[in-house]
Amino acid sequence: MKHEILESIKLAGDVKKLNKEQLEGLCAELRDEIIEKVSETGGHLASNLGAVELTVALHYVFDSPNEPIIWDVGHQCYSHKILTGRDITGIRTEGGLSGFPKSSESEHDLFVAGHASTSISAALGIAEAKKISGDGNSVVAMVGDGACSGGMIYEALNNAGRSGTNLVVVLNDNEMSISPNVGAMAKYLANIRSKEGYFRFKDKMEHFLLGIPAIGKGIFNILRHIKTFFKDYFYSSNTFEHFGFTYLGPVDGHDIQMLIRTLHRAQSIKRPVLVHINTVKGKGYGPAEKNPSKFHGVAPFDKETGELKKESGDSFSSAFGRTICRLAEKDDKICAITAAMADGTGLREFSERFRDRFFDVGIAEEHAMTFAAGLSAGGMKPVFAVYSTFLQRVYDQILHDASIEPKHVVIGIDRAGIVGGDGETHQGTFDIPILTTIPGTTIYCPSDYAELEKDLEAAFDSEGVQAVRYPRDCEKAVPEKFTAEYGDFDYFEGNSDCLIVAYGRLFIEAAFAANETGASVLKIGKVFPLEHKLIEIAKKYKNIFFFEESVEFGSIAEHFGNELSKSGFDGNYKIHCVSGFVPHMKVENAMKKHGLDRESMINAVKETLK
Repeated sequence: MKHEILESIKLAGDVKKLNKEQLEGLCAELRDEIIEKVSETGGHLASNLGAVELTVALHYVFDSPNEPIIWDVGHQCYSHKILTGRDITGIRTEGGLSGFPKSSESEHDLFVAGHASTSISAALGIAEAKKISGDGNSVVAMVGDGACSGGMIYEALNNAGRSGTNLVVVLNDNEMSISPNVGAMAKYLANIRSKEGYFRFKDKMEHFLLGIPAIGKGIFNILRHIKTFFKDYFYSSNTFEHFGFTYLGPVDGHDIQMLIRTLHRAQSIKRPVLVHINTVKGKGYGPAEKNPSKFHGVAPFDKETGELKKESGDSFSSAFGRTICRLAEKDDKICAITAAMADGTGLREFSERFRDRFFDVGIAEEHAMTFAAGLSAGGMKPVFAVYSTFLQRVYDQILHDASIEPKHVVIGIDRAGIVGGDGETHQGTFDIPILTTIPGTTIYCPSDYAELEKDLEAAFDSEGVQAVRYPRDCEKAVPEKFTAEYGDFDYFEGNSDCLIVAYGRLFIEAAFAANETGASVLKIGKVFPLEHKLIEIAKKYKNIFFFEESVEFGSIAEHFGNELSKSGFDGNYKIHCVSGFVPHMKVENAMKKHGLDRESMINAVKETLK
């Protein structure tokens, strides 16, 4: 389909040249472009479709990058990328655009975003920097209502409301999860308050009253308090104003003219403003409107029917969910916690079957961890299911609240290791170094579903912090002679002086590599703390290769090498780990790039044997 209006947009400022009809046409073309491209590569669809008019209005009113737009998470930024001259063909694939804001892509992405609740803090910092340097331009923080379940948002609001900066916070409320439902009177008043005539009258009246000698200021204050009383009565919106923000809204997020008027007003106020926008997730695409959760982060799909081109099938996440349900049937003290990821972590069935023992705390990982420690202190057996990348947020809570005075908490670490299309902000390559610094922590890394079940059973039967980490993947078969018995480790002796050490899904790669080279394999199941017997087995070999989906510093490979050195090992020890941040690409390509695939393992062993 030809997109005539969209093709006329070469620079972000070109949006300002469009008339009312063209703006509405642009929104339709943007939706069509996003659906077309995301259906091919997968990505975040429903949230992007819901923010189309809002994004167009932001670029119509504000002058990006001079007035930067700081995105929260970035699930809503595809229209922004297109309007700032970027082609989203191949988004989230190697060589294509990131699915999130990325400053190396464009000057219009001033701040990277992949985790929730960060935008207001970042935008406030930028606004304060502008204020210090005498730059009077606004800074916009674009935040979704879901991110407002994270405490960092309120820390930022508390700081920003008294800052005196030209900060505009745009709250994209697409599920009414913060504010109560708004009635007809409130919508009517919002419409009146969004008209230019209202703002002109309001400004002139303020100027007139404050100009009356002696009594003008008093009259102005009385009228302001009366207005605030009635506004609070109709809107119940005084929370943001108590933080020090001027509140505008709620505004229909799909009425582009009202959006433009309201954002112009916010831009003119020159102090912290919060604009409350109501939108519909998946707007304009039937399947996404009916099932926004399914189309939040979606694999490639048929855009005509909305059906996935390839069903996701079974996974470690679903195996985790099944196991937790099975264990909870036998033990009524087992509770499950998620931070707004019931579907992603496989806990949907648990949430339906054990409602009194299921807790979705919203995007509040720090709270989730301390809450889990509290459940443990109360005699329960909590499991906190969390993506590896979001576990990074709870280091202090694990250390301070769950470990100093040990609490029995099980952490199910989903998406451990390399994850693929989400890129740098979501790779699960830092949880091992984080956890190995905390005394008393036990870490399991299963290579298949049966071992995952065994590890979870062991974790619930133990004490202290018990972490079970597993990849965003399904289980894979290994050569028959490498069938594991699921002890704390499994040892498969070969016919050379080379030993491959691995755990998790890399054990499968190691098994195939050993099958071809004759190397021995040491598969670790309980990876931390390390069993002394592992070192005794390994030190018999002249050449040891450790392969791990983790950054090296603090990795199991590093700990293993230190123990080898202490034991007097004088052979060759080579660590193959992840180097730095891993950009978005297919998992298999990232594995190859970092030397973690079976071909790389085979080459490493053969090169040594030469």
